[in-house]
Amino acid sequence: MGQVITVVSGKGGTGKTSFTANVGMALAQMGRRVLCLDCDVGLRNLDIALVMTDRAVMDFTDVLNGRCTLEEGAVEHPAQRKLFLLTAPAGVGAGEVSREAFAEMLPEVRERFDYCLVDAPAGLGAGFRLAVSGADQAVVVTTMEASSLRDAQRTVMELEQLGGGQVHLVVNRCRRKLLKSLHQTIDDAIDAAGLPLLGIIPEDETMPLYAGRSIPLLLSGNDCAAIAYRNIARRIDGQRAPLMKIR
Repeated sequence: MGQVITVVSGKGGTGKTSFTANVGMALAQMGRRVLCLDCDVGLRNLDIALVMTDRAVMDFTDVLNGRCTLEEGAVEHPAQRKLFLLTAPAGVGAGEVSREAFAEMLPEVRERFDYCLVDAPAGLGAGFRLAVSGADQAVVVTTMEASSLRDAQRTVMELEQLGGGQVHLVVNRCRRKLLKSLHQTIDDAIDAAGLPLLGIIPEDETMPLYAGRSIPLLLSGNDCAAIAYRNIARRIDGQRAPLMKIR
């Protein structure tokens, strides 16, 4: 039986969508069958991160409303076997989507996939509540900025109220110079969020280059961020993997 893992952040711009796309691809490269499910209703971007904008025809509301099956709506990545995308609707609001219907779709998702990574919208509104409904685990993605850490704390509180299950922390876009200038360590982020650490992703200047060329990071190189994503995927899969060293 597969696992549904919701990827959340209280603040926008933490790299949540990139995390979903790259960890999903890393799990697929390990031979796992993975569904990346965009839950950012009205503002979907996961198809861009996966370089699948021309393939995402149906969205998850088509599945919920019986206009297509899950098998028809989930589109396989053209360059990575076992990686699938089910995108979010563009023309409705999150409040118009039934949380009950969304949760009822997840048992079939668990049957068909080893992992489903749900890319939640930023903030703690209706879209957030939709994304966490029925999830088995949650990953809170934050940066070391004070505002991001504060929003991560609030997000953790909301996850506890909504019964988000197991919750872990990922600290993204880390730079040693920034940590020194802020007089901070990764332990400070762990203490602020009150969560066990799933992984650290270093700032990688090559990522915009890959994005500009419409090439998924994990299909194009073995840079620091790519290694970090692969290590996180291994931990999600129950394997041991080292934490990245921040340079």
